[in-house]
Amino acid sequence: MDRVEALAALNRGMLEAYSRRTTDALRAVLPLRVALPHLQPFLAQNVAKEVRKDALVIRRAGEALAAGAAPGPQAARQLLDATKEIDRDFLDRLGRFPVRIEVPYERIAPLRLKRIGIVLEGAYRILDAWRRRRRLRDAFTSDELERRILEVLGLYAEETRALSRSVRLPAPLAPLRDTIAQRLHAVMSEVAAQLARDCSRAVHRRLRI
Repeated sequence: MDRVEALAALNRGMLEAYSRRTTDALRAVLPLRVALPHLQPFLAQNVAKEVRKDALVIRRAGEALAAGAAPGPQAARQLLDATKEIDRDFLDRLGRFPVRIEVPYERIAPLRLKRIGIVLEGAYRILDAWRRRRRLRDAFTSDELERRILEVLGLYAEETRALSRSVRLPAPLAPLRDTIAQRLHAVMSEVAAQLARDCSRAVHRRLRI
């Protein structure tokens, strides 16, 4: 496995842990517990598409490092356009489940662009450290890594809230859509804070996440 693939695998593990912890936390919250059977397909497919998007960003960081030039805002905007193809596949996959959704790009594009920029710069920095035979912990201090991860996961939670407000739930749950979106965001934010701490500690103290 090369460095780009290794970093993409680390990122996938983090996002999958985020999704798993979020789902576990949702089971204890009403009305989310009632809506969870309808939300689970959305949440599972949502994290899968974000893993694919981040892999694109990490590959672009690797290409920039190989070219010897740090990626700039133009690269982030190009990646934003590229993510729309992944969105289309996401919507096609959701078509098999009892939910419907429209992607509100006017709301999520600024969030996604910011997140892409953070991941792009961070991936470039980590890959550069690895190229120089240094460790991930040498690329960021513990506090800085925790802040970076929290910001990335926070933007993911914001985008998920925007998407969840566009989910067409079954009629009995439809009046609760905005409440569900707010509660979902609150749970995701709480889980993100703990996961960011755990990831930073795992990197700097060699603990398991």
